[in-house]
Amino acid sequence: MRPVSAVGRAARREWGPLWMTVRTALAVDRLRAVPMTLTAVGLTSLLQIVQNQSWGYGAVQRLGAVRAEDPLWVALLRTPLSLFVPALDLPVWGALVQLLLVFGIAEICLGRWRTLLIAYVATLAGTLYARIGVAVGPDGFLGLPASDALIVDTGPSAAVVALAVYVCHVHRAWFTGALVIGAMAGEVAVKDNLAGKEHLAAIAAALVLCAVSARHDRRRLRRRRQGLGVGVGTRSGAPPIKS
Repeated sequence: MRPVSAVGRAARREWGPLWMTVRTALAVDRLRAVPMTLTAVGLTSLLQIVQNQSWGYGAVQRLGAVRAEDPLWVALLRTPLSLFVPALDLPVWGALVQLLLVFGIAEICLGRWRTLLIAYVATLAGTLYARIGVAVGPDGFLGLPASDALIVDTGPSAAVVALAVYVCHVHRAWFTGALVIGAMAGEVAVKDNLAGKEHLAAIAAALVLCAVSARHDRRRLRRRRQGLGVGVGTRSGAPPIKS
C-alpha cells in the first residue's frame, strides 16, 4: 500500500491544484467556462471541412497557410488564422482533442486573452524560426534545408505545446512540464522535421514568457511586502518597534 500511497500523494501534488481549478470552473459554469475553446474547435472543424473541398482548398491556403517562403507581411497576416488550420496529412480528430483539452484547461486557468496571446506568440515563434532556419541553411546552427521553405507551418500544435508548458508552470506541475518538453525533444531526435523543430521554438517562447511572468510575480510580492513593512525595520502587521 505504501508505494500506491506515495504515487497518490505525488499525483495530488502534481495535478491537484490544476484539477481543482478546472473541476470547479466546469461545475459552476459548465460549457460557459470555455467559450473561446469551443469557438476554436468549431473553427478548426470548419476549416478542415472546407480545405478538403476542391472549391475551398485554395481559399484556406491563401488565408491561413504560412510558409517560410512567404513574404513576412503575408505570414504575419495569416498567422492568427493559421492557429486553426489543421495539417492535411494528419487526422483532424487529434488536433480537435488537443484544442479541446489544452485550450480548455488554459482558458480556465489563464483566461481567454492570455491564452490567445500565448498561443499567438508560440505560433509566431515557430513561424519566425522557420524563416531564420532556412536563411541560415542546413550547415548553420539550427539551420534548415531550403526545401523546408515550402512546408506549411504546424497549425494548432505549436500553440498547444506552448500552452501546456505555461499552464504547468503556473500550477507548479514541474514533472508534467518536463515530460512535455522531453517528448517534443524526443520527437525531433526520432523524426527530424520542421514541425518538431517549430514545436521546440514554441516551447522556447513559452519558457521566456514563464520567466517574464515569474519575474513580474516576484516584483509584485516584493512591493506587497514593502507596503506591509516587511524587511524594512518593522514587523508585518505590527507597529514600529520604539527604541
